[in-house]
Amino acid sequence: LEQNYPNPFNPVTNIQFRIPNNIMQKVSLKVFDALGREVALLVDEIKEEGVYNIEFNSTGLSNGIYFYRLVVGEYSNSKMMILLK
Repeated sequence: LEQNYPNPFNPVTNIQFRIPNNIMQKVSLKVFDALGREVALLVDEIKEEGVYNIEFNSTGLSNGIYFYRLVVGEYSNSKMMILLK
């Protein structure tokens, strides 16, 4: 899981992640607000090995700090991003 770009962003940012191995994996990529509430589900499907770029459009969300979390099989990682309007 890479850091989103640009960061801070308004209103669109890109999130890149890589799936290793030569097998298909269940992938979940979600965005949460600072209170831990899910505000967006960006990916929820089985994906093959490769590099993926996901565009996140924050239209309708307030300024602030958000977290995005990637879960692939038993792997999980989270990063922070800042929305400035």
